[in-house]
Amino acid sequence: MSDPRIETAAASGSAAGPLLRTEALRKEFPAGGSGFLGGNRLFIKAVDGVDLEIQHGETLGLVGESGSGKSTLGRLVLRLLEPTAGRVIFEGRDLAALGRGELRALRRRMQLVFQDPYASLNPRMRVRAIVGEGIEIHRLARGREKEERIVRLLEMVGLGPDALDRYPHEFSGGQRQRIGIARALAVEPAFLVLDEPVSALDVSIQAQIINLLQDLQEQLGLTYLFIAHDLRVVEHISRRTAIMYLGRIVEVATRDELYSNPRHPYTRALLSAVPAIDRPAGAERIKLPGEVPSPLNPPAGCSFHPRCAYANDYCRSVEPRLEFGKGGHAVACHVFPAP
Repeated sequence: MSDPRIETAAASGSAAGPLLRTEALRKEFPAGGSGFLGGNRLFIKAVDGVDLEIQHGETLGLVGESGSGKSTLGRLVLRLLEPTAGRVIFEGRDLAALGRGELRALRRRMQLVFQDPYASLNPRMRVRAIVGEGIEIHRLARGREKEERIVRLLEMVGLGPDALDRYPHEFSGGQRQRIGIARALAVEPAFLVLDEPVSALDVSIQAQIINLLQDLQEQLGLTYLFIAHDLRVVEHISRRTAIMYLGRIVEVATRDELYSNPRHPYTRALLSAVPAIDRPAGAERIKLPGEVPSPLNPPAGCSFHPRCAYANDYCRSVEPRLEFGKGGHAVACHVFPAP
């Protein structure tokens, strides 16, 4: 049973234009060095000039290797981290320009579902308190109304009233993730950052959670940024997919276009590693040489060139920009530009 107030809140703000947009978003973390006596301070370039748009009601998949900056980007768009440079525009409002009160109110519209459904839940709190905490903080309901709202949220994610007075350790991994999703939905969001929400679950449970997320999106009009490293999962849930490498977006395309016509060599390597029973005869996995360069000292030019079989001198000296082609297919590559 759905809550009409949640549906109304999720449907509001559906004006023309993207729900969320980032402009040259950058995040650097200090990593040592004092800067005194001529020494240079060191910085990790976790997110390096990202431009993205997420439309109302869509799921944008964000894929990349561990350490590529995916989770950092997810926290930047929620302003859980302050950017070093660039802007995040949500529902037409620059998050950096909002005061504490305005940002607090806007947090109801933007929520995060974590990767580990056990570590993200307070083991000392019962489910009643976990799901109801946001309702309490934002003063959305009290007393019996609050209790009924919590029960409805649990039912929406496939749990019942018998879960109210139990602790997280009494549930399976999939059930704990359902509780985490209910907690995120409790404050009537329009946008969810799903940070690898199924990677810690068994494959059969992954499918159940993915189907639940899709049902909730259709029911409540939600918008998702789905962060993952598993391209099979992203193919199932996303409408568009962005590929991230060493803090930069190297390719963005619709799901069908990306999987049928990958352009960037890194995207091709990722797709070649996905197990498939219908892989064309003669198709082989593309094995990338070397390791991902350090974000402390990223290479000049294209950040992928040390591992790219097609790199030339131009790639090694000039950083490619994310250029858009047909159907919004964008690629940051000198050798294989957007179609």
